[in-house]
Amino acid sequence: METESNLLNQEIAEILRTVIDGAPDEMLVVNPSADAIEELIDVATEYEGELPTFRMLAESETLKDVMEDFIVASNAADLIDADALALRTIDEAPSNSLLVTEDVVIALVTADDRVGGLTADDETFVGEAYDYYADQFESADEFSLRTPPLTRVRDTLSDEISADAQQDFDEVLSSMETARGDGNGLDEVTISLLVAAKNEALLYDISKWGEDVGIASKATFSRTKTKLEDMGLIGTEKVPIDVGRPRLRLKLANDDLRSADTDQLAGVAQSLLH
Repeated sequence: METESNLLNQEIAEILRTVIDGAPDEMLVVNPSADAIEELIDVATEYEGELPTFRMLAESETLKDVMEDFIVASNAADLIDADALALRTIDEAPSNSLLVTEDVVIALVTADDRVGGLTADDETFVGEAYDYYADQFESADEFSLRTPPLTRVRDTLSDEISADAQQDFDEVLSSMETARGDGNGLDEVTISLLVAAKNEALLYDISKWGEDVGIASKATFSRTKTKLEDMGLIGTEKVPIDVGRPRLRLKLANDDLRSADTDQLAGVAQSLLH
């Protein structure tokens, strides 16, 4: 483990990478801030080596707020799927955010925009801290993450709609910092419908895919489609079928959206929606 002074004045991501590079089998992450949760999931998603198992004990409201962002939540779900991450909620949180392995305890201390990782590696203290928080984790309630794993979203979108739609979905997500739908980025349903419209997919197909994969219900897709149609972003045309009512094919209805490169699609849509 690096010395204490080497963990001062660093980004949370750098501190996390330093600990992961030490190759612990497990890392307990206790009372992380919203930023620390996002950074951990980002670092773990991008990390190319072998990951420890992250066992996170966080305040329920903090987790709920962070997981409103589809980008963060779907990557977290991928890590959970790979048994690299477990999320549980804590009632009585310590005053600091802690990273605890079998070798070191690091308190993350924030002052203004500076972060310090204050380390303790006394064997007895670290052992007691690890055992204490491991016990806390075992008795804590599991956090229910309802967002589907991003890998499953991408794979099924390619299978159910098209490979082009999946590539467009990837590009749109990559161009966004957040996907919350509250003014800070578009939500996952809006993104899916814009990508479907760009690829002229059927509303039935994209909403069935979205419900099956766990993004949202068909009703939510239908309501969001109506909103985007009313605001002039997308349009529909009827496609006759052998039995039953015609299906609706989605199309981009706005010239700026039609002429936008895929990586600009989210930004243009957001400017039109606000």
